[in-house]
Amino acid sequence: MTILLGCIADDFTGATDLANTLVRQGMRTVQLFDAPTDAVAVPEADAVVVALKSRTIPAGEAVAQSRQSLDWLRTAGAHQFFFKYCSTFDSTPDGNIGPVAEALLEALDADFTIACPAFPENGRTICHGYLFVGDVLLSESGMREHPLTPMTDANLVRVLAAQARHPVGLVPYTTVALGSTAIRDAFAALRAEGRRHAIVDALSDDDLLAIGEACLDLKLITGGSGVALGLPENFRRAGRLDAGSVADSLPHIDGPAAVLSGSCSRATLAQVARMRQSRPAFQLDPLKLAAGEDQAAEALDWARGQLADGPPLIFASAPPEAVRAAQDHLGRMAAGELVEGAMARIASGLVEAGVRRLVVAGGETSGAVVQALGIDGIRIGGQIDPGVPWTTTLGEPALALALKSGNFGAEDFFLKAIACAP
Repeated sequence: MTILLGCIADDFTGATDLANTLVRQGMRTVQLFDAPTDAVAVPEADAVVVALKSRTIPAGEAVAQSRQSLDWLRTAGAHQFFFKYCSTFDSTPDGNIGPVAEALLEALDADFTIACPAFPENGRTICHGYLFVGDVLLSESGMREHPLTPMTDANLVRVLAAQARHPVGLVPYTTVALGSTAIRDAFAALRAEGRRHAIVDALSDDDLLAIGEACLDLKLITGGSGVALGLPENFRRAGRLDAGSVADSLPHIDGPAAVLSGSCSRATLAQVARMRQSRPAFQLDPLKLAAGEDQAAEALDWARGQLADGPPLIFASAPPEAVRAAQDHLGRMAAGELVEGAMARIASGLVEAGVRRLVVAGGETSGAVVQALGIDGIRIGGQIDPGVPWTTTLGEPALALALKSGNFGAEDFFLKAIACAP
């Protein structure tokens, strides 16, 4: 197999977000979970996205997994490589964005890349190197209360410089607005100064298209899914990608549906509240899980009785004060791991009970569910909301999955997703 674009994402929903962007631009895209091996049967595709669960693990482990994925993608013949992280640039103070980006640069014998998490369609823009979420700075958004990766600094040059061994520069909006040639010239100037990373401002999709065109000759690009908008056209201009190809067709999947939500983002909290107005719901409590209550079994017994009447909702989503209380009592990582473990058991039990369509909210939750179900990969279909497509699994049993980043989706996302399932 020979692919055009080889991608590595640091969480499962972020990978799906990137794959969704590529499919919408006409690239047939397959997403694989964890560092792939030769035993994984991959269908013909223009792009392959390897989804890792590496955002919050120790930096050394994230680097090792990313390097292993890069080796596989290089063997598969990828022409260009993309390291995808969240459009809110969230990571721990020590990484893992900087360490992984530099390890990939070194492996590719490259000396320069960009960092552009902008996603204007979902309200993420960059100006003067500062990341905005809607009309507020990242540090003033709900991300400041994220349970695992709280973001308290909106200056991306400063954030990345703290994680990177090599200097970080900026391509300001005054340059970006001049188009791809000016952006490419700015890359050359920063490279001449010895800078290996450039934060690139972007306020619109037109900016992202220009940035993508300017990245034609870069071996490695890093960013959110938005900056990938302009990459397929580079391959199309070079005659490597067919124009007008249909990339988002999926087979029909029959069977009951269910919604699992582990995210505690503001967007997901609103989605949970909306679905609870019309559908039955079961709430998991990390304190009860820690006390030994088998809430996973309780939730499964409850859900089996609901499936015939429509999709049930099982959620651990809670407001910031409740999350902090659980973390103070159990520890930040332990509280999350309890919920992820319960969601993984519930997902497995639901599939055993005949569920074939699952909507999962939250990157960590999605990762736990996919791993519990033993899914090697998925085909990417049509978009539900910006950044979130329906997908179908490569293996058996055939499942339809919608893996949603916590911050993404309109208030009626869960209901909308069920209504348009493949």
